Amino acid sequence: MAYKDYYKILGVSRNASKEEIKKAYRRLALKYHPDRNKSPDAEEKFKEISEAYAVLSDDEKRRQYDLLGHEGIGARYSPEDLFRGIDFEDIFRDLGFGGFDRIFDLLFRRGPGAGHIGRGADLRYDLEVGLEEVARGGVVVLRIPTREECPVCKGTGAKPGTSKKACPRCKGTGRIEHSRSSGYATFIQVTPCNHCRGTGLIIEDPCRECGGTGSVNVERSVEVNIPPGVEDGSSLLLRGKGEPGVNGGPPGDLYVMIHVRPHPLFKRRGSDLLYEAGVNVVKAALGGDIEVPTLLGGRVRISIPPGTQTGTVLRREGYGLPSVEGGRGDLLIKVRVETPTNLTSRARQLLRELEKELR
Repeated sequence: MAYKDYYKILGVSRNASKEEIKKAYRRLALKYHPDRNKSPDAEEKFKEISEAYAVLSDDEKRRQYDLLGHEGIGARYSPEDLFRGIDFEDIFRDLGFGGFDRIFDLLFRRGPGAGHIGRGADLRYDLEVGLEEVARGGVVVLRIPTREECPVCKGTGAKPGTSKKACPRCKGTGRIEHSRSSGYATFIQVTPCNHCRGTGLIIEDPCRECGGTGSVNVERSVEVNIPPGVEDGSSLLLRGKGEPGVNGGPPGDLYVMIHVRPHPLFKRRGSDLLYEAGVNVVKAALGGDIEVPTLLGGRVRISIPPGTQTGTVLRREGYGLPSVEGGRGDLLIKVRVETPTNLTSRARQLLRELEKELR
């Protein structure tokens, strides 16, 4: 999709006021309107400046364009949505251009039955992973329930061998005109035809496979790359993996929400892992070595300094989780000094002697 600089198209600065934007559009519309300009590219140029005006004259659309650019606008608004709320009657009233219905034809219609082109819906998938998967990363295959083009009717919604017909109510235009007189003036309001839902076409003999919708429920396999060190609650964006677009429109996106399961042994602290290790009172007092498990299997030796107390946290570098910014966290060992139970008489005697010694 080619980038469109709406400010450049209208010939205004990025801080132009609404009035300046409107004046620029009127000037260019007078120059390129196909009813006055018969050059081959006049109609496309008129559509382009009208699109630029529709975005820059609306505060919210302009804010999103400044933030996300042309592609961001195209992903959020259908052509009809883009022009909704623009008072073309006010703009063209004194230019002699034949009213809103003519403008509507130029901007939206591509012939009878040219239905709404829309972006497909975004999808969300909640994926639960374990700490081991966070440590390793890797590829997960998801089964995504979605809708796809009906394989029988190829998305037309009509029974094979038949075709859609022009809507008899709107004569294939997809819109209905309502006129209202007030004094010497007649006002014409154009609304989408509710009989054909604005497509200009109806299905007399619907496809039995999809019931005339043109799409069917399916499960689609999607591969998701889990980056090592992914955070709980983070979202992975897979562009174009959502539901298919309407009438050839772009597909939506798939958002994969990551939920990390609690681990029975380790607690996560950013890219560090916390493990609670029991140490007997003698080793805590005199010092020594213990072995503790690691997340991905195996054990690692930890040195206990003499006089270690409950709550002391020891660190073994490089045995934590990978960080998405690079590097790897540490394994934190929180010491819990264990008081001996079920003492023998000899052990009791030794402890009493120790108690006297420590007084």
